Formats: sequence, C-alpha cells, structure tokens
Amino acid sequence: MTKELISILLTAILTQNFVLAKFLGICPFLGVSKKLNTAVGMSAAVIFVMALATAVTYPINKFLLVKLDLEYLQTIVFILVIAALVQLVEIILKKYMPALYNALGIYLPLITTNCAVLGVVILNVDSGYNFAQSMFNSVGAGLGFMLAMVMFAGVRERLDSCEVPKFMQGLPITLVAASLVSVSFLGFTGIVENIFG
Repeated sequence: MTKELISILLTAILTQNFVLAKFLGICPFLGVSKKLNTAVGMSAAVIFVMALATAVTYPINKFLLVKLDLEYLQTIVFILVIAALVQLVEIILKKYMPALYNALGIYLPLITTNCAVLGVVILNVDSGYNFAQSMFNSVGAGLGFMLAMVMFAGVRERLDSCEVPKFMQGLPITLVAASLVSVSFLGFTGIVENIFG
C-alpha cells in the first residue's frame, strides 16, 4: 500500500505533472512565475486548496452524490467547494500575509477557476482512488505545480539578465522557455513506472 501511494505521489509530481504534462493551470504558471517568492506563495496556496478540496469533495461525492445517484452534479458541486476554499485562503492570506496577498493580486481569486484544482478532484473520482490515494494524488499534483512554478520562475529571472533579441522579447521567449521546461520533464517518463512497477 505504501509503495502504491509513493508511486501515485511521484507520478503526480514528475511524469503526470498537471502544468507540464497535462497543460492545466497554465494561466498562473505564466502569470505569477516572474518572481520566485510569488511563485512559491501561489504554489503553496494551490497545494493547500488542492488538498483541502480533495478532503472535502471526496466524502461529499462518495456519501452524498453517489448514494443519491447525483453524480451528474459533480462538476458544479466541486466548483462551489473550490470557490469556498479559495475564499477561505484569500481571507487568511489577507489577514496574516498581506505582502503575499498583494503580490498575488488577481491570481489568487483565479485559483477558483484554475483548471488544475478542478482537474485533480475530478481525476481522483475518475481514477477510482480511495481517500488516501486521492490525498496523495492531490498533494503530488500540488507539489508538481510548485516544482514547475519554481523552475520556471528561476528560468524567467535568468532571462531578465540575458540579451534577448527584440522579436523574441516578452511573450515569445516566455513560451519558448515554458516549452523547454516542459520538455525537461520528459526525462522522468518511465522512471517511476520502472521503480514501482
């Protein structure tokens, strides 16, 4: 069981990374990754919301929606739960970490519409994961999000000190850098499966 949970965790972080392999959560990936501290802060908020959303939606789905044969309402219910959790995170950050709250700006409320958060909750249901597997997958997806954000923030900070040709400045070089970071994760394909398979 422990081996399976570690495999789920590592797969979510490395080979099935939500940003770099599934291309979910691209908006904050491109928008908040200019500085390392905001990338880490946003990632921590996403990890918290993903884990909490899974912990809340799993019992709602299993004991309410499935029992009452209301699975067709999953997406709506999951979005409402995620929106409420993001409001909670926003209130906590505004009160206890105002600098991070101001640095994240508009991207904090956008966690509500971050398809990676909704995607992990729906993927847990579609994969038939139990509660422990769902939690490991969610935390792994969040850690994978953080890894991608931190790596890309480092690349973008490095790009600021480089001479970039005029036609590549701004969005073009950002997209090229994002694609190179994404390609770097292809090296992990098969490693997790070979270790735990």
